[in-house]
Amino acid sequence: MSLLAFSLIVISAVMHALWNLLVKRSRHKSAFIWWMFVASGTLFTLSLPLAPEPFYRPEAKTMVMIMVGALCFVLYHLFNGRAYRGGDLSIIYPLSQTSMIWVPLWGTLLLGERLSLTGIGGILLVLLGVYAMQLRRLSLTELFRPFQDLGNPSVRAALMAGFIYSIGSIAEKSGVRNYSPFYFTYLLVLIMLLLMTVNICRPRYRRQIGEELRGKWRLILMSGPIMMASFLTFRYGLNLSPVSYAVPVRQISVMVGVLIGILSLRESFGRIRLFSALLIFLGAIVIRFG
Repeated sequence: MSLLAFSLIVISAVMHALWNLLVKRSRHKSAFIWWMFVASGTLFTLSLPLAPEPFYRPEAKTMVMIMVGALCFVLYHLFNGRAYRGGDLSIIYPLSQTSMIWVPLWGTLLLGERLSLTGIGGILLVLLGVYAMQLRRLSLTELFRPFQDLGNPSVRAALMAGFIYSIGSIAEKSGVRNYSPFYFTYLLVLIMLLLMTVNICRPRYRRQIGEELRGKWRLILMSGPIMMASFLTFRYGLNLSPVSYAVPVRQISVMVGVLIGILSLRESFGRIRLFSALLIFLGAIVIRFG
């Protein structure tokens, strides 16, 4: 993986963790996520005159990939919001990033990507770090505890979010191969906003829309540039590297999410979580040279 691609994905990872913090601090998760996309989509539209290249219509195949990606990421956000209602950021966030388990498999089978032994080693380190993040202490019985938590609705929602995200990542990689990452991202955000608007128009959310804007308008304004930066840097990085490497490297955001949960949200923590975050970081460095 080139240094430029690695740097773009790391920046995206930090931005990704930051907007997840904003979601965690919101009151009505679905309404807040919708407002985030309103803010991001508005900022994208205003920035079109500054786009690095002229717009041209995507081919039919690219448009299908945009729509598949949009649907997957909308579902990802819905499951993520459901998971955050009952779980800590430093637990739910790593679980929602388990897409990296699936992406190398999809990349190899569907896109014909080849992984080096060094790259595979890095992916395994990241996977080990994400798994260890769930442990409370070092013991044989505790080693199997994460599987016992599958009955927790927040855990199941986070795992489903990770699986759906992996499918969207493959669609993205296919789409940005022959199309501008900037306009791919812009169309993706617009379609996601449209799908979320259909969902948010249901009667149960109507009161929450106004309440969230009045109570969390500062966070909503902050979310626009943060989400836009996260989206753009990842897709430009994805265009420069195999998706099988790009998604695991982005798991640096897990380390950032854990630190945010500990320092900002005062969530419980221990040496195991910090060690797990270090494993994820080392795995990303190994992938960089893989």
